[in-house]
Amino acid sequence: MKKILIVTILAAGVLGACTKNMSELNNNPKVPENVPGEGLFSNAQKAFTDIMTTPNVNQNIFELIVQFWAETTYPQESQYDLGERNIPQNWWTILYRDVIKDYDQSKVLIRQELATGTSEQKVKANKLAIAEICEVYAFSVVLNTFGNIPYTEALDPNNTTPKFDDAKTVYYALLDSLDAAIAQLDPNYESFGDNDLVYGGDVSKWIKFANSLKLDLGLLIADSDPTKAKSVVEAAAPNVFQSNADNAVFQYLTSPPNVNPIWTNLVQSNRNDFVPAKTLVDTMNFLNDPRRPFYFTLDPNGQYSGGIPGNGNTYANFSHTSDMTKAPDFPSLWLDYAQVEFDLAEAAERGFNVGGTAQQHYNNAITASIKYWGGSDADVAAYLAQPSVNYLTAPGDWKHKIGIQSWIAFYLRGWQAWTQWRKLDYPALKKANNALTDIPVRYTYPINEQTLNKTNYDAASQAIGGDAVTTKLFWDKY
Repeated sequence: MKKILIVTILAAGVLGACTKNMSELNNNPKVPENVPGEGLFSNAQKAFTDIMTTPNVNQNIFELIVQFWAETTYPQESQYDLGERNIPQNWWTILYRDVIKDYDQSKVLIRQELATGTSEQKVKANKLAIAEICEVYAFSVVLNTFGNIPYTEALDPNNTTPKFDDAKTVYYALLDSLDAAIAQLDPNYESFGDNDLVYGGDVSKWIKFANSLKLDLGLLIADSDPTKAKSVVEAAAPNVFQSNADNAVFQYLTSPPNVNPIWTNLVQSNRNDFVPAKTLVDTMNFLNDPRRPFYFTLDPNGQYSGGIPGNGNTYANFSHTSDMTKAPDFPSLWLDYAQVEFDLAEAAERGFNVGGTAQQHYNNAITASIKYWGGSDADVAAYLAQPSVNYLTAPGDWKHKIGIQSWIAFYLRGWQAWTQWRKLDYPALKKANNALTDIPVRYTYPINEQTLNKTNYDAASQAIGGDAVTTKLFWDKY
């Protein structure tokens, strides 16, 4: 795997030029014609994982938005300043140029590969389906960050001003693409092998992943289209993750450049820009959460404490994210069993036929998270026995219970936590001190779209109700 990562990073260097408009996202003349499709696929997997994991405030501030972390010297991003560092542009460009474009081009090249016998054709079909699943995931992240986005014209190298497609229409098209890819997968044959940096080419794992993603995407539209959501969720539920062994894990390595970007931004850079947020730490303290020593260090007083979101917090006074999470080879999760079980708990509460009770799935989710982080069976039992955690006695309705516990479980997966928070509206986060606006429920469109694709930008902005961080996406009804 180390060899594969190094090869694909070299490919990334060729593909990594800055872009100014969609034409550059779609057409890089420096790409050599003989780059293998498998290499581009690997490169896209790593680029996707990096952008979803990094705490670099020029790209990804979701740990701050959901109040997992607070800032120290420079709290502007905690106050929802997206413009100074051009954050939406960087997020958009990396996902389109380094992720989606590479997945799409990998499919083009794989289709050109000679496959004569049945076995070779099946392997080729599996590769194409897996690349499609990954591309669907990446497109869903872009859509669920911005709303209406370029989709049908996004990857046309001859179109420098693509239209923005309706988010709901794209969303349903992504679900259709996911279904087609699932139907194409055949676990009796191989796929990418070591070029797959998540599952090592295990097609059976990708079938579970695709159905788990389908489950999650289905639930996201439950408030806007409950009939469609029910159909999607019930079709996916029998084939989702069954344990932590199914988790979609990207394993980083110990040597640059194949390290976790948390290590790069916190350790290698020797910067002290973040502390855990008081919002998260206080919640976990109140619940006697056994994951605290895996999430945080102790503060100078031997306690777990967090900084106030929006303030300039003194680094030395508070807990820090744990040494474990700052290791260069700390793995990153794309999707895990805990998330699936929280989804199933929600589905059960919504009356969808997914088997089991909401309480059973809720308990499974919490158990999976605690065990994944290193907790024991005794930790799980003690935690679930508390009246404030027990599903039958914890305060609030089901959205409150699932919302709080899934938020805790999503630590270091800020974008996923943000999306869950927008759907369930829990925990009841308060906006940061000195905030420029309410808590963002979307990123604003990139500045380049505003200036270089103005006609389509204006149409998209009007269609969604205004290009503001407070404009809700089509599925965000409450």
